[in-house]
Amino acid sequence: MSGNQQDVGGVWYGRWDAEQPQVAPNRFIAMLEEQGGAITGTISEPDADGGEGVLRALVRGERSGSSIAWVKQYDASGRLAHAVRYAGAVNADATEIRGRWHLKGLSGGFAMIREKFSEAELETEEELLLPL
Repeated sequence: MSGNQQDVGGVWYGRWDAEQPQVAPNRFIAMLEEQGGAITGTISEPDADGGEGVLRALVRGERSGSSIAWVKQYDASGRLAHAVRYAGAVNADATEIRGRWHLKGLSGGFAMIREKFSEAELETEEELLLPL
């Protein structure tokens, strides 16, 4: 990882779509952690095709500079248990990831965003929370 590249750990809000018209687009929330370029985490998304439930998946992958790749493995707590491969690029501020996903015969694009706060913003928030 380059020195100016920021960590991708945190909460991300995303959306994916498919090139195949029979696959409806969906949104998700990813909670990622990064240590030494290794990416782990979880993804939760609405079960858009199967009902009102939530689909959950584990994330395992890696990042090198702006390149990032992971496998999303659905945990079978919902109706899915397959794996999906993701690969993309992280912007310089580590506030956006865009790329492609692939699964046997299916593929599409994805985008993820998050807010990042400066040290000054975090310190101000911390001061506001301290008891007087």
